[in-house]
Amino acid sequence: MSEKKGIILTGAIVGFLAALLVYMGNPGNMGICIACFIRDTAGALGMHSVAKLSFIRPEVIGIILGAFIMSIAGKEFNVKGGSSPFIRFILGFIVMVGALVFLGCPLRMVLRLGGGDLNALVGLAGFAVGIGAGIVFLNKGFTLKRNYKLNKFEGYLFPIITIGLLLLLLAAPAFITLKGKHAPIWIALIVGLVVGILAQRTRLCMVGGIRDLILFKDNYLISGFISIFVFALIGNLIFGNFKLGFVGQPASHNDALWNFLGMFVAGWGSVLLGGCPMRQLILSAEGNIDSVMAVLGMFVGAAFCHNFALASSGKGPTPNGKIAVIIGLIVTLAISYYNVQKEVKFKAKGDVNVEAN
Repeated sequence: MSEKKGIILTGAIVGFLAALLVYMGNPGNMGICIACFIRDTAGALGMHSVAKLSFIRPEVIGIILGAFIMSIAGKEFNVKGGSSPFIRFILGFIVMVGALVFLGCPLRMVLRLGGGDLNALVGLAGFAVGIGAGIVFLNKGFTLKRNYKLNKFEGYLFPIITIGLLLLLLAAPAFITLKGKHAPIWIALIVGLVVGILAQRTRLCMVGGIRDLILFKDNYLISGFISIFVFALIGNLIFGNFKLGFVGQPASHNDALWNFLGMFVAGWGSVLLGGCPMRQLILSAEGNIDSVMAVLGMFVGAAFCHNFALASSGKGPTPNGKIAVIIGLIVTLAISYYNVQKEVKFKAKGDVNVEAN
């Protein structure tokens, strides 16, 4: 019961702080969005050229450093890797494509609901069905094989690079693009640290929440996201940022089919990876190099989406984006099918893709 109270409190804090960040200057219903913030950071580093979507996001920096600090303090920093790294890179790429066709990661999907954006309900349905598709293959014996213990120095590189990004953000050299809409840097960084610390301690993960609810009727993880929704809703009502409806929502489109399919492929890819984009950041900070590969796939995927017109806009999905989602579904199906080992069966909670967890 104390653990349940802890994740509900975590959700309350995350939801309210996300609403606060929007009030302080972040884009609408984008208090925290891992997919969007990875995209913005990629743009700031010159990986795409959309200036208004280019900013080194202190929230992501804070999440990584907060999780790293807590993993060290809790003696949970464990450097490991080698579990199908290139497949994880590809899945990270595909998850990003799906998220940017929908316009948001699973966390932003919940925050959009808390802001009154009903298009997120369609995305949520697609996300849940995608997780269900992944579970079918998990039960058939899907595995990305075991990982191996690595040198601790390799695990430190990801947090070190993150500190480098913070220094670039603060120094703001001319070769970095910092034009995206944002809350004050230090406030966003502190919020990120709080979210990273709490998410590391509670294992907050939207994919894990839906997966455990389907498989075990266990509502521990999903209760955190219900709490995020409730307190984001409260925060948006307090700050005057709640708008109920399908039309005219910030950074959103109302094409139901592609909202559904975008989050379908994101959910399917995420369950194969063993966690949603935020969970991949947390695992990376804990020394999981396989999750680092997934995050790198997300960075490249974000750049690809904006260099080749795959990402949606308020006007809706693009033709290229639709093709990319279909290709992503085919590739994810192939990865799922060809990584099934008949003798490996899912039997107990916690056995799902343990290499990533």
